Amino acid sequence: MRKAILLAVIAAAGFSTAALAEGKKIGVSWGSFQEERWKIDEAALKAALEAQGNEYVSADAESSSAKQLTDIEALIAQGVDALIINAWDKDAILPAIDKAAAEGIPVLGYDRLIEDNRTFYLTFDNVGVGRIIAETVKAAKPDGNYAIIKGDPGDPNAGFLLQGMMEVIGADVEAGTIKIVGEASTDGWKPENAQKNMEQILTANNNAVDAVLSQNDGMAGGAVAALAAQGLNIPVGGQDGDLAAINRVARGTQTVSVWKNVRDLGKIAGEVASALADGGALDSIPNAVKFSGGEKGVEMNAILLAPTPLTKDNLNLAIDAGHITKEQACEGAMEGVAACQ
Repeated sequence: MRKAILLAVIAAAGFSTAALAEGKKIGVSWGSFQEERWKIDEAALKAALEAQGNEYVSADAESSSAKQLTDIEALIAQGVDALIINAWDKDAILPAIDKAAAEGIPVLGYDRLIEDNRTFYLTFDNVGVGRIIAETVKAAKPDGNYAIIKGDPGDPNAGFLLQGMMEVIGADVEAGTIKIVGEASTDGWKPENAQKNMEQILTANNNAVDAVLSQNDGMAGGAVAALAAQGLNIPVGGQDGDLAAINRVARGTQTVSVWKNVRDLGKIAGEVASALADGGALDSIPNAVKFSGGEKGVEMNAILLAPTPLTKDNLNLAIDAGHITKEQACEGAMEGVAACQ
């Protein structure tokens, strides 16, 4: 966790199509489809696989570690040539990696770390995401009482995000200029659980909360709902580029949504998985770096993409990229949002 994460910013079309596999079956195990972003990931991933003549087969674990293990066994039984796993739980998934290795099936850990050097790790720089959230919120509120709404404790990303946040505010916390008055993990990353966590933090502090660091946009929405119920509008940070969150940024109820262009992530996943299915070694993937920032310090081959913070000053980036329409982004926008003028 102490080692700096290397960034590998690569173009979405950075792989040679001639070198990729054709006619392979790629199995994808999703941890949960509750957030809108996973459907965007899936569309890009599926299109990339099919562009190479490969078959996409998938299963949704529905937020269940046990179901995910069963799902992966079923995918292996279908004769997949490679697996893409969006792990629901970092530890519970390990028997599936053993099973895949025994069958000679390469594994790509998608957006969530599976700390095993038999897997390839593809994600955004989540420590960097946490850093951006904290930097933007701190710029809006340099001191005072902070609340931190963390993700599911079984997801390593929650730890990476917190690491990045504390890199920014840690010294201020030690100096006493920022006080963390509430810090809560959120089961399943669910907005309704985040709202309850925020309500409890507000109650415990008689509403004396000045800023919120939320580890994703869905939970930021839950936090904003809890704040609004108390008549509060304070700086709130999140990530994922959810459409509702981008609109909250335009309305002034969320300070930043760190956008991870998952169309690129999904496309690259399809390309990497195709290369692995065709017999490519984990360390042969173009633009891969060595990553060892997990809890165990295991060195892995990885691609870590750079995210983009969306604030009221640059919402045009998401609009111009086709991620969201101007109408969706700007409904009810406050004055001064350049993209909505």
